[in-house]
Amino acid sequence: MYADTQNDITRQVVRVAQLLLAYGAESELVEEISQRLGFALGLASVEISISSNSLVLTSLVHGRCITTTRRIREHGINMAIVCELQRVCLLTEKGIYGLNEVRKRVSRIEPRAYPKRYLVPMIGLSCASFCHLFGGDSMAMLITFIASSIGMFIRLAIAKRHFNLLINFAITAFVTTLVAQLGYQLDLTATPKLPMAASVLMLVPGFPMINSISDMVKGHLNVGISRWGHATLLTVSSVIGITIAMQLGGLFL
Repeated sequence: MYADTQNDITRQVVRVAQLLLAYGAESELVEEISQRLGFALGLASVEISISSNSLVLTSLVHGRCITTTRRIREHGINMAIVCELQRVCLLTEKGIYGLNEVRKRVSRIEPRAYPKRYLVPMIGLSCASFCHLFGGDSMAMLITFIASSIGMFIRLAIAKRHFNLLINFAITAFVTTLVAQLGYQLDLTATPKLPMAASVLMLVPGFPMINSISDMVKGHLNVGISRWGHATLLTVSSVIGITIAMQLGGLFL
């Protein structure tokens, strides 16, 4: 294998690893896919080191090592992209894809998001469903639907302007809780506490927390602790927004 070919393969493998990490894959999966893809494309060995915001990958062929470093910038959870990259790896292992096909397929991968007009009411409906499961009455469910829908709209609007995620969560929690207090202020429901609890469930960072625990259990302590810390900060930001809204509304835990 020529050096240029090894360079090209290494770039494609590290690009796949970079995308997997950026869109929420756990560290063990990133290592596995990177190694399998590298072997399928002709590399003798693929070693990868993952940290909280970067990765280092080394490929080996006939005693020649190439090492490259990439910075990781999170783009949010997107399992569609993770599944697509796994599919590329499987097709390469079966011999259907070569280096050129992998390059073209990876370069065409783009995140697809649900339209806002569908996403906002579905989030409201899911939070209203939680309110129903908690024992809320019909008016409590309606308040939850309105509050969480407005909160999700605010969250998407802030995200579109690329504000810090911690600020996003704090403002979203503040607005959502402020609207959810209508049950208290206007005496509209017999269960006014439930809309305040159910409407902010969309802000629970469940996936990052699960990934952090999975990473720590599987030996990736640095990445796991980093993800756990980030999920904790998001939770704290939400709590700050909720607390300020409750204080303004004259409510205290």
